[in-house]
Amino acid sequence: MRKFLLTALALTAFSGCARGPFSSLPPRTPSAVQAQAQAETRDTAELLDDIQERTFRYFWDLADPTTGLIPDRWPTRSFASVSATGFGLTAYAIGAEHGWITREQARDRTLATLRFLVSAPQGETATGITGHRGFFYHFLHPSTGLRFERVELSTIDSTFLYAGALFAAGYFDRDQDAEREIRTLAETLYARADWTWAQPRPPAVVHGWHPETGWIPSDWRGYNEAMLLYLLALGSPTHPIGPEAWQEWTSRYQVAEFHGERYLQFAPLFGHQYSHLWVDFRGLADDFVRREGFDYFENSRRATRAQRNWAIANPRGWRDLGPEIWGVSACDGPADIELEVQGEKRRFWTYAGRGVGAELMIDDGTITPTAVGGSVPFAPEVTIPALRAMRSRYGENLYGRYGFLDAFNPSFTFDVPVHHGQVVPGLGWFDTDYLGIDQGPILAMIENHRSGLIWKTMAKSPHLRRGLRRAGFSGGWLDEPEAK
Repeated sequence: MRKFLLTALALTAFSGCARGPFSSLPPRTPSAVQAQAQAETRDTAELLDDIQERTFRYFWDLADPTTGLIPDRWPTRSFASVSATGFGLTAYAIGAEHGWITREQARDRTLATLRFLVSAPQGETATGITGHRGFFYHFLHPSTGLRFERVELSTIDSTFLYAGALFAAGYFDRDQDAEREIRTLAETLYARADWTWAQPRPPAVVHGWHPETGWIPSDWRGYNEAMLLYLLALGSPTHPIGPEAWQEWTSRYQVAEFHGERYLQFAPLFGHQYSHLWVDFRGLADDFVRREGFDYFENSRRATRAQRNWAIANPRGWRDLGPEIWGVSACDGPADIELEVQGEKRRFWTYAGRGVGAELMIDDGTITPTAVGGSVPFAPEVTIPALRAMRSRYGENLYGRYGFLDAFNPSFTFDVPVHHGQVVPGLGWFDTDYLGIDQGPILAMIENHRSGLIWKTMAKSPHLRRGLRRAGFSGGWLDEPEAK
């Protein structure tokens, strides 16, 4: 996953991404979920409809026809991403609700993917397996599902896979054989995860494990994308970790002010988004929230607005950065190189954990639309205009078949070789890849803003409720009677 490794990190894609029967789509049909668009202005509704449908098609078109696994990126040939597959399991219900596919098509795709994941080989050997102790390797070969090269067994990527599966289990709630099987498979997938094994230095949960070298020397502490990891580990029906793990997790929180907003610091915006895809934190309070007086949803709102405020200030004078062109998070970049900008040497990177905040700044003028799209529920008044402006200003250089490409940098106008993408004369550098872990947050968070579909469905999950309560949360929807 986008672990908090805020150094330049090249990411090269290798293996093939097959396409097959999953790529066919019926004509778009009306759906009841579109009624919410009546509350939006026509141009906003059309904008969000178009972004969502294009983004949805990334998952629908590109899933491997045998395994259902989702590629890390496209059109560059790519391994499959476990986290992107979790986003895909979340995407199919959104497509059905909007009428882009039928419920039956969404059901069949979900069922095929879960059947593969549950039956895929697990074990402690280094090759010929998909995971170990119920967890999955970060990247997999798309057509076989087997571990890709020597990547780590990843607790965070597995978390987002479980979340997608549990959402599917909540959505497919009908008394039908296929939907009952989805629920059974999702429960099996989640229940197999041995969270207590993944605590080599308790009470924290480790980042991951390699069969060749053992445990990764870092654990999940402090505020980042792993909130959901702890909630699902606490809520496990089979291998739950203890409540003291949440106290360990929060013990490294750092609250600071950045460009007029006081909030929990994590420089890339993805850390303020990913757990929120599946959890509506509005009104929920743990010990930290009770002490600080703002909830995690408000924290993400502040982080979003702080980034925009920083862009308006534009302290380094990056080209185009301002009130409608902004958004810094982990993404591709043009090149690992130092070049002169406005009379000073500046460092540029390829893939890196970009972010801006009071505690850390990794910024080279590269902007990623997922930073804005994944924050739509937190601050729609500034994120939706930004999405509109980026689509309008840069057109097909940034926005195409599957919506927004990963990243762009208007300041990078140099005539030098680039690692990804292309330099467009007069406009700057533009990525030519879509990334699955960009697409998921854009699609899901716009849907949460418009209909609350994922939040409402996950609020019914007994596992999420149990995890929240064991972490000390109360208030909001958690204190309401459980929906049947």
